[in-house]
Amino acid sequence: MPSPSPARTWGLVVLGAALGGGLVPACARPQPVQKEAMETPAPIGSASLALARIQPLPPTAPVAKNAPTAGKTSDANVCPPGMVLVEGDYCPEVEQRCLEWMDPPGSRYHHFRCKRYAKSVCKSKQRVHMRFCIDVTERVEEGSDKPRNHMSWTSSKKLCESEGARLCRESEWVFACEGEEMRPYPYGWERDSTACNVDISKNLGRPGRLVDHRAPVGSHERCASPFGVMDMAGNLEEWVQADGRGKHGWKEVLKGSWWIPSRHACRQYQIGHDAVYSGAETGTRCCKDAPPSEVASR
Repeated sequence: MPSPSPARTWGLVVLGAALGGGLVPACARPQPVQKEAMETPAPIGSASLALARIQPLPPTAPVAKNAPTAGKTSDANVCPPGMVLVEGDYCPEVEQRCLEWMDPPGSRYHHFRCKRYAKSVCKSKQRVHMRFCIDVTERVEEGSDKPRNHMSWTSSKKLCESEGARLCRESEWVFACEGEEMRPYPYGWERDSTACNVDISKNLGRPGRLVDHRAPVGSHERCASPFGVMDMAGNLEEWVQADGRGKHGWKEVLKGSWWIPSRHACRQYQIGHDAVYSGAETGTRCCKDAPPSEVASR
């Protein structure tokens, strides 16, 4: 089946826990019938969206102003240049309740973009400790400050591995975006269309010929996660590796959405594009294992 067009990704809406707070496949491929695929996938984390009843790296990567420093002081140089250490306790299962929607009732995208969330609630019995390095920004084009686009899952994987890194696991990407507070948006609980490169609805172009609305990486200073990771909502949609055996049969997952009016929440995801799909809206961010803290402090 041909890869779905980029334009379809903003017309597909699913709420609730059925897909972990994500989007339905843009193009459903036949599910494998092997025994392994029929088994319960390894848990990778999800968010249930409860309805309120009223209801190469840049030489110097930008760092968000006033962003908290991740990890311990002794770990300051544990990650390569252009990366930041993410360390803390991740909650796999989260409830995020929308108190107010951005779009009016009866509109096409009602119950899609949340204007204001209640404080997130961890539903897991215990959290998972994580420690890894992640790119501060999306990978950039050579000789440019714009994020590198037209990247597939395969080319992103090769790019990361060629530099001794790897694709981020989805759970890692989520934790780097939301932090221990489980923020729905990287910058907090209330949607701000000016914080990140999002919610552009005019002059988008058409499938296969999108108008380029990329912003320079790190240029939206308020689009910073609790760890100081930039542009995890909007700008480009980023490829990650699904945890466990895959997400509903897919190992290729897109995170963060791009510059269109999408959900842009940390736990949102997009599946349905195969490993070689690339578009004007797809980009790359890499992760890398960090040495244990006792090793890093020596």
